[in-house]
Amino acid sequence: MKDFAGRVAAITGAGSGIGRALSIELARRGCHLAVSDVDETGLAETVALCERPGLRVTPATLDVSDRDAVFAWADYVVEQHGSVDLVVNNAGVAFGASAMAQSIDDFEWLMNINFWGVVHGTQAFLPHLDHADRGGHIVNISSVFGLVSIPSQSAYNASKFGVRGFTDALRMELEIDGSKVSCTTIHPGGIKTNIARNARTDESVAIGGGTQADFAADFDKLAMTTPDKAARQILKAVERNRRRALIGPDAKVFDLVSRLPAGLYQRVLVRQARRDRASR
Repeated sequence: MKDFAGRVAAITGAGSGIGRALSIELARRGCHLAVSDVDETGLAETVALCERPGLRVTPATLDVSDRDAVFAWADYVVEQHGSVDLVVNNAGVAFGASAMAQSIDDFEWLMNINFWGVVHGTQAFLPHLDHADRGGHIVNISSVFGLVSIPSQSAYNASKFGVRGFTDALRMELEIDGSKVSCTTIHPGGIKTNIARNARTDESVAIGGGTQADFAADFDKLAMTTPDKAARQILKAVERNRRRALIGPDAKVFDLVSRLPAGLYQRVLVRQARRDRASR
């Protein structure tokens, strides 16, 4: 997919952050949009930012954890636009807790959005993409936490490692079948969004020594990439049909760390967590 003009893109989690930035960038390039989010207010703001003469933007309030709703949305997108070319499964949430202390309800809430939302979106749209004469592309958003595991993030790690494995396997299956459809796994580093501020946290997040406010503040310090820049890098990865894309300079560091012996980098993280706890 070398040109997005006149194409149709479906994006989840479009009410803010990377999803909004992708919507705006694609609209700038002349791509028609089907955007969704659970946040109606944020979604309406995204639509207003994307509207341009001759460009069709169709919003939908959507919970990606609801499989039937996602499949119905895919059908609606094709009904409204006639086809779909690019699907970005971007909706995601964060949750901090120790592996033992986290409630199963919180764990399932996160997995239902971060992992199953990606599976639902992929399976709902793939038949529509595969039947299009010009093929299409699926973008699934993982994370640098899909490369390296972090204390207090076992649920988030599980979801993002899951997205990575699912999408890598899908890419190979599409190639085996000689499909015109392709897919890319995206590993963003720290992106200046509200995900940390809106995250759920358990008291056990004190494994790192802090509160929800501490977690959000630490994330803001580490976030090195704007959503706009992330969006451009993601679309470049689509244009180049990359299997995997690292978004932001910190993502490249995480990728290098993931290649080290597990015992080496994990011992470093344990020592750092203990120092943080002591300092707080």
